Amino acid sequence: MDPRYDTLFYDGQCPLCAREIRTLRKLQDGNLIFADIHEQSGTNTALPSHEQLLRRLHLMASTGEWVTGLHANVRAWSHTRFGFLFKPLLWPIIYPAASRMYERWADSRYERKYACAIGNRTAEKQA
Repeated sequence: MDPRYDTLFYDGQCPLCAREIRTLRKLQDGNLIFADIHEQSGTNTALPSHEQLLRRLHLMASTGEWVTGLHANVRAWSHTRFGFLFKPLLWPIIYPAASRMYERWADSRYERKYACAIGNRTAEKQA
C-alpha cells in the first residue's frame, strides 16, 4: 500500500461490489488503489480482521486513517468527477437515514454470503 494514495478494500467475490469497483476504476482520478480482501495476507496485522473487512467497506486514507461504511463509500467516490453527488449523504440531515440504510444493506449482504462460512472457520480454529 502506497502512503500517497487512498486504498479501498473491497469484496472481489461479491458481484455487486465487483461491478461498482469496475466503475470506480474507470472513473477514478488515479489516486485510489483497490485491494481485494480475499487477496490480503492473513498475517498483515495492520489490517482489520477478514470478517471486519467483509462486513463493511474499508478505506485506508493516505494519512493512515481508516474510514469505514458510508464514509468510505463517499470518500472512494470523491476520487471521481461524480464525488459531489455522494457528499450530501454525509450532511447532518441526511446522514442518519443514509447510514442506517447502508448498515442494513451491509449486514444483509454479509449474512447472506458469509455468516456461515466465517462461523465455521472460527469454530475450526478453536478446535
